[in-house]
Order: sequence, then C-alpha cells, then structure tokens
Amino acid sequence: MSLFPQDIISTAEAIIRDFTAAGLMVSTAESCTGGLIAGALTDISGSSAVVDRGFVTYTNSAKMEVLGVQAETLLRFGAVSEETARQMVHGALFRSRAEIAVAVTGIAGPGGGSAEKPVGLVHLAAKSRAGAIIHRKMLYGDIGRSEVRLATIRTALEMVRSLLAA
Repeated sequence: MSLFPQDIISTAEAIIRDFTAAGLMVSTAESCTGGLIAGALTDISGSSAVVDRGFVTYTNSAKMEVLGVQAETLLRFGAVSEETARQMVHGALFRSRAEIAVAVTGIAGPGGGSAEKPVGLVHLAAKSRAGAIIHRKMLYGDIGRSEVRLATIRTALEMVRSLLAA
C-alpha cells in the first residue's frame, strides 16, 4: 500500500517507465514538499534506475549551500519566487547526474502567508540539460497543508513528464 493517492502513483509509474526506457535520470529540489516528490518516485519499483537524488532545502541557508541559490536572489525576491525556483532547479540539475530536474518552493500553510505571497502559493521549475526550462506559479489557495503539498507533487510530476516528451 502506498502513502500516495493513486493518481500520483500512476504518474510516478509512467515517469519511471518512460525514463527507464529512455535511459534518463531525474533529480528533485524540494522545499515545501520536504522530499515527497522524490518519495513518490521512489515508491515505484525500479526507481533506482531513474531517481539520481533529491535535495530537501527547507531553509534559505540550505538553498544557498546545497543548490547554489544566490543570497541576493533570496533577499531581493524571497525564497518563494520564480527566481529562487529557477536557481534551485539549476542547482539540482548540475549537482546531479540527472538529465531532468524539478524544483519547488512555496507556502503550504496554514501560517506563513501574506497579502503578496498567500498560503497556497508555489513556484515550480523543471529544467533539462538540453536547456529547456518550465516555470509555473501556482495559487492552490488555502486548501490545507497536506492538500497544497499533494497538489504540488502532481504539478511537479506533470512538469517532469512534459520535459521528457519535449
């Protein structure tokens, strides 16, 4: 029995199958999901051929030290921003053996939101070594911490699949 809903498992299974067939690897850089994207992927048998590594960088210092996010970016735009998500995914890609990486940073709630950056705001970025990059700004709303995290996993996995198909 999986910790994840069936739709997430189905998408993760498709990623593992398709990446295995293509001989490709993936890495993750996660803040608000705390490693759950990597967890969903590694819930699938055969994932060791596909998942290179996952970075859980919950604090700003971890984002800087582990992924190379610039202090200036965090000061100017904040941890929950397009700019930070893009730097996180770049760091995850180039600090791994993966051909595709995905990064997420957001406010899962229930606290931590503001008028400018409300609870449920998540920035996601996916990048391939070929240079393609996708960014999504999601406003999931104040639907509950677990629900924001699950919605983020779904979006992140969809982004990984779309880069493989590109």
